[in-house]
Amino acid sequence: MSYSVLFVCLGNICRSPMAEAVMKNLVRRDGVENDVLVDSAGTGDWHIGKPPHEGTRAQLDRHSISYEGMKARQFAAADGGRFDLIVAMDSNNERDIRKVIGAGSGTEVIRFLSVLPEAGINDVPDPYYTGNFDEVYDLVTRGCERLLASIKAKLNVN
Repeated sequence: MSYSVLFVCLGNICRSPMAEAVMKNLVRRDGVENDVLVDSAGTGDWHIGKPPHEGTRAQLDRHSISYEGMKARQFAAADGGRFDLIVAMDSNNERDIRKVIGAGSGTEVIRFLSVLPEAGINDVPDPYYTGNFDEVYDLVTRGCERLLASIKAKLNVN
């Protein structure tokens, strides 16, 4: 049995590809790459086909995390049936995801920071506007660690 997770932000060049790359790195580290599948998408279409933002790439490079081959893509209704869990980076993304997939998809949709309540904020700040890629990397790393632990428990893998 495998489990698939999709991270979604607005343009799929900053937050969601950072989360995808960090989660893939953790999945590899824990040896569960055959059990946990990871992808990302954006609700908007402005950056389709583009690599992650230079700020995201710089953070990932600093931590030796690969983003090789990653290109922005737009979230689609079909993603609702393809993934076990869709993780929205903010409440606007969550609203847009729910609107696109509809109520009957059966896919669980959560806001990323719901797994990290101690952060004290509801939405992962968008570094495209804030420029604070360090803060986002910290939130994404802590949240992905917690999310992966939860997924591994569901799958009953160590």
